[in-house]
Amino acid sequence: MNLTLSRLAPNAQGAIWLLFSALTFVAMTTLVKHLSGDYPSHLQNFYRQTGSLVVAIPFMLRSPKQVLLVPRSTMPALFLRSLLATLGMILLLYTYEAMPMAEANALSFTRPLWVVLLAALFLRETIGASRIAAVVIGFVGVVVIMRPWGAGAAIGWPHLAALISALFLAGTITGVKSLTRDLSASSILVWSSIMGELLCLPLALADWRWPSPGDLLPLFLIGLLSAANQVLFIKGMAVGEAAVLAPIDYARLVLSVIAGVVVFGEWPDVFTYVGAGVIVVSTLYITVREIRGKRAQSLAIDAGQPDPSTPLGLGVLGEADRTP
Repeated sequence: MNLTLSRLAPNAQGAIWLLFSALTFVAMTTLVKHLSGDYPSHLQNFYRQTGSLVVAIPFMLRSPKQVLLVPRSTMPALFLRSLLATLGMILLLYTYEAMPMAEANALSFTRPLWVVLLAALFLRETIGASRIAAVVIGFVGVVVIMRPWGAGAAIGWPHLAALISALFLAGTITGVKSLTRDLSASSILVWSSIMGELLCLPLALADWRWPSPGDLLPLFLIGLLSAANQVLFIKGMAVGEAAVLAPIDYARLVLSVIAGVVVFGEWPDVFTYVGAGVIVVSTLYITVREIRGKRAQSLAIDAGQPDPSTPLGLGVLGEADRTP
């Protein structure tokens, strides 16, 4: 397949990889929702994490000393990132179990909105009026989806879980940004997988059940698809231009609507469509503006100007902005 894709333009190659990434993500969440009646989200996350750990083993065996021997000073940051990722993923899986596919997917795209707020609060990053406006508009889209008005108000715990999940997973972005100064991507992947497995274990044991033979394959596929989703996304962004490819990730919304209708008979209402559209426009604006800002900074550095401190980006070029 690589030989066939190599004949295409880099952005076309990247778009194909990102479409496969979106497909694996929707396939994973479809399996999660399918198994939700028998396996709660924290137990599913344990099996998902186990599958991801299996994928991480080859990285560990390739150069175990370089991957596993990390500075002791990085352990607290690794643990915090793994804790946020574990809690964020459990809540994310819960939202897909309890909500229609399209709504859950739309709310998951609020992560860049939280990243902007975290940058301002904890990293003292300067935020202009346009980005503040984009964040406000994005959360207006959230309110439209939740529609907390009238007798038929749809707001509930799953909506709150979706927003907290996006907040926690946004926090993992800040963690990976600082960790990459001292650790390789392989070390972060392997240690995150190990710590994530250990953090998931107590919750899984509290509500343990052995998978039936018919469920064993879908549970393993959840972990495999989760790892493949990250790899495909990183591959796509590596070969193409982020500014061109960023909108491709929103194919997940379209695919989730199709999966919801075909597999579960879920037909999104007009509020879901309108709210999702508002979130997409606002987060896409933030993402493209961030990319352009990085390009302008790069040009300034090339011209001999000093590199200003920019401690936090949106992670569109790497694994940080994907499901851990």
